[in-house]
Amino acid sequence: MFCPFCRHPDSRVIDSRTSDDGLSIRRRRQCPECGRRFSTIETASLNVIKRSGVVEPFSREKIMSGVRKACQGRPVTDSDLAVLAQKVEESVRATGVSQIDANEIGLAVLPPLRELDEVAYLRFASVYQAFDSLEDFEDAITTLRDEHSTRGGVAE
Repeated sequence: MFCPFCRHPDSRVIDSRTSDDGLSIRRRRQCPECGRRFSTIETASLNVIKRSGVVEPFSREKIMSGVRKACQGRPVTDSDLAVLAQKVEESVRATGVSQIDANEIGLAVLPPLRELDEVAYLRFASVYQAFDSLEDFEDAITTLRDEHSTRGGVAE
């Protein structure tokens, strides 16, 4: 770690603290050359492998924009989408991999989206589970209805 003041190539860690969300570490450092102190924030990198083979950093904003399309006309707020994106990132990071396929991220969106809004879930699932026919939709709706009846809920 280069000192941001004198560019000395080393520093000493004085204090380390985990962030509130647990996804990053804040370190207080001191340069042995000039003695000045500075802070760093460290996170584990997570990259997404797109269908084209291009690799790019994971982005919660991209999750939110993709899900927002499925939620058009539904009673879903931006804060709901932010929570969903956070849940997706946490589940993907929990796998321990540093690179993940975009399709796997789409599949990781499905469980929290299903809890949030079932209509948006069906819209999103039709893309990521490659629904080819009306039967695919009917099967997904039947599954949702069956789960509602086993939980004692009312099917919509």
